[in-house]
Amino acid sequence: MDLTVGAIPFYFSSMGAEAWYLKRRAEREGPSSSDYERDDTLANLAMGTLSLVVPLATRALAEKIAPQRSKVGKGLVAAAVAGTAVTTWADRRARKARRADEREQARQVARIAGPTTIAVGGLAAATAFATATSPKALWGSKGRRGRDLGTGAVALGAAIAGWDFIYYWNHRFDHETRYLWAYHVAHHSSERYNLSTALRQPVADVFNVAVPFGALSLLGIRPALIETARQINLIYQYWIHTDVIRTLGPAEEVLNTASHHRVHHGSNRRYIDRNHGSILIIWDRLFGTFEREDPDEPVIYGLTKNIESFNPVRITDHEYVDIVRDVADSDNWRDRFSFVFRGPGWAYARRAELDAELADRGAEAVPAA
Repeated sequence: MDLTVGAIPFYFSSMGAEAWYLKRRAEREGPSSSDYERDDTLANLAMGTLSLVVPLATRALAEKIAPQRSKVGKGLVAAAVAGTAVTTWADRRARKARRADEREQARQVARIAGPTTIAVGGLAAATAFATATSPKALWGSKGRRGRDLGTGAVALGAAIAGWDFIYYWNHRFDHETRYLWAYHVAHHSSERYNLSTALRQPVADVFNVAVPFGALSLLGIRPALIETARQINLIYQYWIHTDVIRTLGPAEEVLNTASHHRVHHGSNRRYIDRNHGSILIIWDRLFGTFEREDPDEPVIYGLTKNIESFNPVRITDHEYVDIVRDVADSDNWRDRFSFVFRGPGWAYARRAELDAELADRGAEAVPAA
């Protein structure tokens, strides 16, 4: 049985205990951003349920439409190639057009073809990558060279440590690459921070892994142990979504704790993109992304621009919608790819520039009185 599913009774009982404690604390000390709020908690529970159910479909879908396995996948590649040609033609026509109406018609073609091409090509690339780098696929590959650590304590320890190391990089890339941030942002969208926040998980993770966990198979770690490491990783991360536990003393130097993870969820400038570790905080210390919680600067939870919605669909898709809009409004491939693959900070700054350019175009199109 999946350990994360088996832990569901623990999740609910611990959330109930925390909610009871926080309610009593609020009566004594006043409300805080960690208090349970009905709509926020319901959204968290809905997202947690979706994160368990949706991957059952997306993982099966990925295997069926991967280009190396199906005609559908090959069709996606062909469509992406055709879309690239159409978009490139429309960009050139818009730049060379002498009449405003011809230029606008070409831009409309690019507005549709550009995002469609990137979406279709991205789906083909993601499914091909996910299928080729799954633990099962790499375990059966020649790259393993017969290595097998078995099923003992050493193998399990290697699986947990290896998963933790890869998780650090994937989690860091989730914050530093926009199309990955679009997937991960759902988890950061709550303006509250309690155990239920841990359940606000994104969905369809099969399409959003930068460094494949399947690489552990090449070291001789069996796929079943890699899956067990994943489950242990998720269960560990559950308890660090709380402000009830303030510090673990010396363990703070090695483990990712509630204090360190509160920093990670902060939208304060000094806390943004810090503390990406899962079980261990040593990776952040080694690679320069560690930040200690400062009692003089309380954590402000949520996003730098909050979405003001408890709708799970809105929570899940709002950044993807913004990416489609940004790609559609771009008039060159450099901007289109940058909006997808560069960092969210760059994208938001460039979006402001595009808004100014579009406003100027609109002003030019208005005939003088």
